[in-house]
Amino acid sequence: MYTDKVIEHFRHPHNMGKLDDYSAIGKVGNIVCGDVMWLYIKVEKDEQGREIIADISWETFGCTAAIATSSMSSEIAKGKTLDAAIAITNREVAEGLGGLPPVKMHCSALAADALNEAIYAYLAEAGREIPPILARRHDRISKEVIALEERYRAFPEAEESAT
Repeated sequence: MYTDKVIEHFRHPHNMGKLDDYSAIGKVGNIVCGDVMWLYIKVEKDEQGREIIADISWETFGCTAAIATSSMSSEIAKGKTLDAAIAITNREVAEGLGGLPPVKMHCSALAADALNEAIYAYLAEAGREIPPILARRHDRISKEVIALEERYRAFPEAEESAT
């Protein structure tokens, strides 16, 4: 059973859509359930000169929990420094929604992974040092994305051979 907050974020998602002037994008997916997320960040400097996520948006193909966690992760990350955003966990996303059923916790992990991938892409494109924890997450996520792409690449071939 979903909490009222999950239903609210599903019915009225925050920061949904493609951000036109984004600094970087994080793309993730889950090979088991088929959920796919794109998370866009716009990085700017705040009044102290720290890089923050000044704006954020997302596009998600997935279930109620995937939509709600995308919405919640964007709310949590907006305005945070990059270091603070890297520290956002899937548990924090789930708690922000008042909890998720155990079978849907992978959606909160996807949302946190999408944020991490966007930050990784931003730092990599700028030729900046990647924090070790972010590099380890990126390596794991990259393997999952490759497996997901291979799985979906096979669908058109299977359909063609069936006709």
